[in-house]
Amino acid sequence: MRLTLEELRQPYRTQLVDRATRQQKSAAYLRLNPSGLIPVLETPQGPLSETAAILLWLTETHAALAPQPGDPLRGPFLKWLFMVSNTLHADLRIVFYPQQYVGLDHEAMLALHAGVTGRLKGHFALLEALVGQDWFGGAHPSILDFYVAATLRWAALYAPMGAWFDLSDYPRLGSMALRLETRPSVLAAIQAEGLGPAPFTRPGPCNPPEGVAL
Repeated sequence: MRLTLEELRQPYRTQLVDRATRQQKSAAYLRLNPSGLIPVLETPQGPLSETAAILLWLTETHAALAPQPGDPLRGPFLKWLFMVSNTLHADLRIVFYPQQYVGLDHEAMLALHAGVTGRLKGHFALLEALVGQDWFGGAHPSILDFYVAATLRWAALYAPMGAWFDLSDYPRLGSMALRLETRPSVLAAIQAEGLGPAPFTRPGPCNPPEGVAL
């Protein structure tokens, strides 16, 4: 499916990675990302993986959606971008796949879940207090807005050990996510991935027009 990324006004093509068949571990995908993780962005300079790297490449290539090098706001923006990537996103992965960290011991998984979800609530509280910066939650969204909105979706939707996240506990993040749901780029993603009408504030399972997204 060919779409136009409205935030950057650049053409792109989406390609579903079918996790039901572990396509991310296929030889073809591993040539793009040897770690076998999603996402990958194919660029004229070659494939890029790691979410923060992809987002930074987009903002620097197109000089948009983030404070640019030389801007005094660049440092704080980078600090929080990498906090989301290295800390929040990494902890979410532990919650989603506890068996990868402690095996199938149910008690160990429960203990891990309790500890990590406690940390995650702290991460979201820090971001809640941050909303309203020029580069996060302000009048003009940045890549950090979209990244955090995706983590809100994941936290609410993917809870193998039981629900622990409630967006109403973070009203400023909730308002930011609600505003993003009307953006043309999010509407395009809704269509491409079958995300439903409120993918951040009332998320439901993906129902993409092709393949399967777990």
